[in-house]
Amino acid sequence: MQFYKLVRDNIPDIITKNGRIPIFHTAEAEEFEFALLKKLREEADEFIENPSEEDLADVLEVIYTIYKVKGYNPDDIEEKRKEKLKVRGGYVKRIILDKTE
Repeated sequence: MQFYKLVRDNIPDIITKNGRIPIFHTAEAEEFEFALLKKLREEADEFIENPSEEDLADVLEVIYTIYKVKGYNPDDIEEKRKEKLKVRGGYVKRIILDKTE
């Protein structure tokens, strides 16, 4: 079976314990960043298809890893989120913009 996708760190060990042989490599920085973006889309799609806490946790794990790779400070990101919330609001009112005239 062929995958070529980013997997969690313990997956090769789990595959081995299940009697299979994992063939993998460690991504260089540029490949890793690209793979993370693909993984974010994959996990978001899975959450859309099956909205569960587990799938949302997978999305968050990818986001936390992106924080680290990009050198982002989670507190700074949270501050930016709060600033946008204050100025533009959140999504609580469930507004769907149909068009403007």
